[in-house]
Amino acid sequence: MRITNLEIFHVKPRWSFLKISTDEGIAGWGEPILEGRARTVETAVMEHKDFLVGQDPLRTEYLWQSMYRNTFYRGGVIMMSALSGIEQALLDIKGKHYGLPVYEMLGGVYRDKIRIYGHCWGATTEKIITRALERRERGFTAIKILVEPFTENRSVKKYIESQIVRFKQIREAVGDEMDIAIDFHGRLTPDLAVQVIRGIEPYYPLFVEEACLPENTDAMARIKASVGTSIATGERLAGRGAFRPLFESGTVDVVQPDLCHAGGITEVRRIAAMAETYYCKIAPHNPLGPISLAANIQLGACTPNFLIAEHFGMKEEWDLGAGYLAEPFKVEDGYIHIKSEPGLGIDVNEEVVAERAYDGSWDSPRLYAEDDGTIIDW
Repeated sequence: MRITNLEIFHVKPRWSFLKISTDEGIAGWGEPILEGRARTVETAVMEHKDFLVGQDPLRTEYLWQSMYRNTFYRGGVIMMSALSGIEQALLDIKGKHYGLPVYEMLGGVYRDKIRIYGHCWGATTEKIITRALERRERGFTAIKILVEPFTENRSVKKYIESQIVRFKQIREAVGDEMDIAIDFHGRLTPDLAVQVIRGIEPYYPLFVEEACLPENTDAMARIKASVGTSIATGERLAGRGAFRPLFESGTVDVVQPDLCHAGGITEVRRIAAMAETYYCKIAPHNPLGPISLAANIQLGACTPNFLIAEHFGMKEEWDLGAGYLAEPFKVEDGYIHIKSEPGLGIDVNEEVVAERAYDGSWDSPRLYAEDDGTIIDW
């Protein structure tokens, strides 16, 4: 079997799908993208096309290593995002060829269903609570909220108290049976993060994500040493080498590599194995589309220390594959059940892919303080 073509499809609301075709009629799908940089990643994918066409797609490790090592400059989130989507599509082909789900090729079923949490963004506490209750009605048993931005000209006392009260109100609204994760999104300095975390700890957050930006491991380690809540990070890191300092410093309880950015399914499986030796759990980052979700489910099915999967809810049912997949995923009692179909376990509807095409021009939000115009970290 030989690879014959690579095609990128930019689709609404902001995703990119990759189709790799072969001379035996088997096609594989992946999701190579970086949020806000879809067209840049497309270029990076297509720079591998001349190398890949004519290759045996079943040599997944060989092809991954060649694309990673033979370009001299290794890593980087653009290159790794391109490589991630290619690897997903190659594993999809391999699974279809052998009649096996990807998880069977990575050790077999460890669990028969994957717990999933839903995002609950909102401009006000009331809107967040409304969405959280909607999520609960749809079967979710866990949600994630976002800390409000902090600007230096705000009252520190009022800001800290507002975040504590906000979390308390959400906890009271959803009850004790629903887990609540909170994403700081790297918006706070370590000292401020510690004070907010200590204030919300009585309400039992599932984890605090990106308590500060991940580049400074020592700073995050100081936060971890100052609180009792589980600390999570990793969505901005690419490749297993970037995660090593987190484990060695005892900085995290939960790692969050993105299967579309960190190197693909097998690379994240390696990161999960590293995490397991440090008694850390893995909850991959996934604000993307249904192919990314399918990859996450394959990983979760065979990974012992997998904690929970992410569902962004940008287009609600679209994120679960409605329209895009012949059989969309379903959340039942907070879980998605494992499928036994080969490869990624999905059948992509190419007619809908064509109908929902767009030019890939979505950009990340750019936030500024209303009073002095200073930049707010998204």
